[in-house]
Amino acid sequence: MIEVSNLKKTYSNTIVLDVPYLNILPGESLGLVGNNGAGKTTLFRLILDLSEPTAGEVKIYEIAVKRNEAWKATTGSFLDESFLIDFLTPEEYFYFIGKLHQKGKNEVDEFLCEMDEFFNFEILEKKKLIRDFSKGNQKKIGICAALLGDPQILILDEPFTSLDPSSQIRLKKLLAIFQEKHNLTLLISSHDLNHITDVCQRIVVLEKGRIIKDLEKNNDTLSELEAYFAT
Repeated sequence: MIEVSNLKKTYSNTIVLDVPYLNILPGESLGLVGNNGAGKTTLFRLILDLSEPTAGEVKIYEIAVKRNEAWKATTGSFLDESFLIDFLTPEEYFYFIGKLHQKGKNEVDEFLCEMDEFFNFEILEKKKLIRDFSKGNQKKIGICAALLGDPQILILDEPFTSLDPSSQIRLKKLLAIFQEKHNLTLLISSHDLNHITDVCQRIVVLEKGRIIKDLEKNNDTLSELEAYFAT
């Protein structure tokens, strides 16, 4: 489904990402972990064709993503607040995103009803612009917009950051529901090892732009990751 080959990104002759090969299968849940500057966001931006690789390529469904629109309908993503149109209300934003995916108002409203628990009744009908919401609620809006198009692939960068503990639990439940219902392929990054091992069945550790570990989750994975980052 997602195939990364000989992918490199350099800035001022400094290699920030160097991934010879990475293959992500349909329905997999893959978590990226690593310290600041490890290359997690860079990898996501290259997968989404938001940044141009220095070398190599990314394919989604055997389609090279670089300067190509054909794969985009299959993929939802939220990396940061720049993905939002923050001078709109949440409702205006969701209806706009819905139109991009050929969804009418009734379809969008039906989807938003499914988000009630995750929103905790803090998002809709507040007569506020997105920019006036907290960072946590902006993140909820972005994640739900990414899911609105019924993606086959969902990419989220640090989705648990800025969420309160109750919202973190609701997000885990929401992602599990969508994965089971839609066989969603999930890629997330997180600094929180507990969250990443709760949500993902496969964990990739990045260090200085390179893959150091590629683990299938088992009962010892969290301890192994904690030991690695403790050294």
